[in-house]
Amino acid sequence: MARIKLSFPDEVFIFSTTMPVRITDINGANHLGNDALISMLSEARAQFMVKMGLQEQISDGVGIVVTDLATMYQSESFFPEILRFEVGVTDLNKYGGDYVFRVTKEASGQPVALAKYGFVFFSFRQKKVVELPEYFRERFS
Repeated sequence: MARIKLSFPDEVFIFSTTMPVRITDINGANHLGNDALISMLSEARAQFMVKMGLQEQISDGVGIVVTDLATMYQSESFFPEILRFEVGVTDLNKYGGDYVFRVTKEASGQPVALAKYGFVFFSFRQKKVVELPEYFRERFS
């Protein structure tokens, strides 16, 4: 099976936050678990949205839905390291785009992971994908 290869230019990352690796984030192999990293990516995305003054759920029952996730692991991470999560938005299209992430160890800068979440805007009332709001396009174009 082909391996995922992710690469993003530095300038795409417009927000960063840090989070500690908690003891509950450690898996049976004694390093940061996949499930924990995905939860941390979601937290970083939520913090990014707040910082940008945006909400996941907007007016008229329209919100953002994650459509896919790709993660490329680069190294292990352990309790109690502090991780830096850099976040950006790329590849905007008619209905959505990609959130992109770069995760590094804060102390050393060592890469831990690159990831991307595909997203679309979705009307929960109409049960269908809707066009990307203009204010969102203007913010990230």
